[in-house]
Amino acid sequence: MGKGEVAAIRQMTRTLGDTAAEFGGAHARQLAVQYLTGNVGPWLEGRYTEATGRELFAATSQLVHLCGWMVQDEGNDEQLQGLAQRYYAHAFALAEEAEDAELAATALRGMAMQAIDLGRRGRAVALRLSEKCVEYADGLDEPKAVAYYQTTLADAAAQDGDRGLAREALARSQSAIEKATAAPGESWASHFSTGRWAHHTGMILARLGNLESAREHLHHALDIHGLDRRRSRAIVLGDLGNVHLRQGDLDGSLATWGEFIDCAEGVQSVKISDALTDMRVRLSRHSKAPGVSELDGRAAVLLGDA
Repeated sequence: MGKGEVAAIRQMTRTLGDTAAEFGGAHARQLAVQYLTGNVGPWLEGRYTEATGRELFAATSQLVHLCGWMVQDEGNDEQLQGLAQRYYAHAFALAEEAEDAELAATALRGMAMQAIDLGRRGRAVALRLSEKCVEYADGLDEPKAVAYYQTTLADAAAQDGDRGLAREALARSQSAIEKATAAPGESWASHFSTGRWAHHTGMILARLGNLESAREHLHHALDIHGLDRRRSRAIVLGDLGNVHLRQGDLDGSLATWGEFIDCAEGVQSVKISDALTDMRVRLSRHSKAPGVSELDGRAAVLLGDA
């Protein structure tokens, strides 16, 4: 085994990751798993030097993490989420073997985000895992990576009700992202662009009750940085529509959610289906307002309820 196999794994991970970012984790999960078990597995059992082995384990950690993210994005049932957690744990073990702190922190972040999604049930675990992410990332020079983990800590702290820690972590994440370059780097966290940071920050601010700043950040993510992946853009639009509604701006929410549905069509992601369901429930109290019935019908079609 040599650098050719390492390059192949990284290229395939990027390709599959781009597809998942566009059309959702469920879209290409089987392809990723088949490549992992059919191609990469035998390579790990081959012969290689110590240096090549570290690179091979690091590249495999990225692919395994992607498999975990795809499963997590596929559905909310316990079987899928348990499988995602096992992938993340395996990605962490591979990163430790490769002595790659950033990959280890990213695997921990995957588990932290799962715990955040659990709400009150997972908030203590989410906070501790987020703290471990930051600890593993201590000493990293990549600003996007630092911003990535500090934003996760801010999210977990906000959910746990620790507003002071949430604001401190947000400030550190902003300081880091302001040092980042626009060009993609070799870092596994290089996908965490300023636009993605603005989206995550906006939702944390919404959780903290600062709806005006939240809306500004979400518009910033869309209009200034123009997130170009269908799944990513759809999720931001869904969140922005919710913020508009919380501010009492029904017309703004309807317009934004109309864009959300346009963007969500064809995307296979539990984040999208959850956002569609959430939107329909929130709009049910405004059922007589112009445009609500049409929007609800379009959402029902995407959810398969029509």
